[in-house]
Amino acid sequence: MADTTRYTLKGSPTEGLFGATLGFFVGFAAVSLFGPTAHKFKEVMHLSPVLVGLLVAAPSLSGSLLRIPFSAWVDTTGGRKPFLVLLLLSIVGMLGLTLVVYLLYPGRLSPTLYPLLLLLGVLSGCGIATFSVGISQVSYWFPQARQGWALGTYAGVGNLAPGLFSFLLPIALESWGLAGSYLAWLLFLVMGTGLYYLMGRNAWYFQLREQGAPVDEAMQEARRQGQELFPASSLMESLKASARIWKTWMLVILYFTTFGGFIALTAWLPTYWKSFFAVSAVTAGLLTALYSLLTSAIRIPGGSLSDRIGGENTAILALLMMLVGAVLMTTSHNYGLSVAAEVLMAVGMGVNNAAVFKLVPQEVPEAVGGAAGWVGGLGAFGGFAIPPVMGAFVRAQGNVGYATGFVVFIGLAIFSLALAYVLKRSHAAQAQAVEMRAG
Repeated sequence: MADTTRYTLKGSPTEGLFGATLGFFVGFAAVSLFGPTAHKFKEVMHLSPVLVGLLVAAPSLSGSLLRIPFSAWVDTTGGRKPFLVLLLLSIVGMLGLTLVVYLLYPGRLSPTLYPLLLLLGVLSGCGIATFSVGISQVSYWFPQARQGWALGTYAGVGNLAPGLFSFLLPIALESWGLAGSYLAWLLFLVMGTGLYYLMGRNAWYFQLREQGAPVDEAMQEARRQGQELFPASSLMESLKASARIWKTWMLVILYFTTFGGFIALTAWLPTYWKSFFAVSAVTAGLLTALYSLLTSAIRIPGGSLSDRIGGENTAILALLMMLVGAVLMTTSHNYGLSVAAEVLMAVGMGVNNAAVFKLVPQEVPEAVGGAAGWVGGLGAFGGFAIPPVMGAFVRAQGNVGYATGFVVFIGLAIFSLALAYVLKRSHAAQAQAVEMRAG
């Protein structure tokens, strides 16, 4: 029997969940200042709408793309190193933006500095990429039976950051000005990164491997502690192995529909409410915050529901709710009914987001990090692909296009429902085959 007394194990699943959630919340919150303040750069640098749009999108682009390799990196080293690298890159970006604002804004901020702002925006967005790292880190800590709740809690609490900070941003800008606000957000990011350094924990297998334990010995001891999932490959192999599994791509599409859709609607809804129903900017902001916070918070009970009735069944129920909401948003010209439809879409999309990451370790157990990277990274691209399509309806139909553009979500919901049903049938067939072999 292997002597494991020479190894020191720290933390517990609860501590692992807390650390990962803290890191993601901090990384996501820190960049929430950049997009809403981009119009101030536009005014002094005389930027075109296209350049402003690219500037606003820069953090989200890096935050999506980097999810893929950094999540796969978890399979080789655990989550701490990827988390810290991403948070430190985000600090570099925020530090640069803070110095630019302090030293150059407004009088010395010329259009020639646009590439620098773009680069700093990309670096700031690295904090968003911590999402998939945390998904993989939490997955290795928890047994399959509790992963729905754990991942729902992680993503639900972490995704609250943009909505919560959207309330604080106007107060900060009014009280501290642009430079003071950037400094406050930078300090928050630095302190949050320090807290993650102290509290972030890798699952037991990775702790053992870091202390020099051979693979078999590390797996044996980690199993004794209660760990169920283990990586089966290197970083590139994790990406390749998960890419070869067809279920990975179905989960990408499901997540594209509801998380990519979540990002898209968070950006689209303020314009929708102001333009279609002529409400004030404050009311439009509150309705958008309602959608953002509800979609995020509902992931927590959505994860628990996935544990009880299965990820596939939860996804089907959630997508049906989203479909009803999308139909109402498309056909209704009534303010109250549209608010109710927004709530239906928020609940359906949030619960499906939780269901998807209940399914990732279930369907791709041999390459959780790689699969989480593909799903989290490519799924988030819905945030960039969907708004231009909805904008095309407005250009073609005028003001009514703000409503009819929601037909995009009807199509996505129907397609995703079909894929969720395929996953349900496949899982049932696989379970039946296991029972027959056991019998």
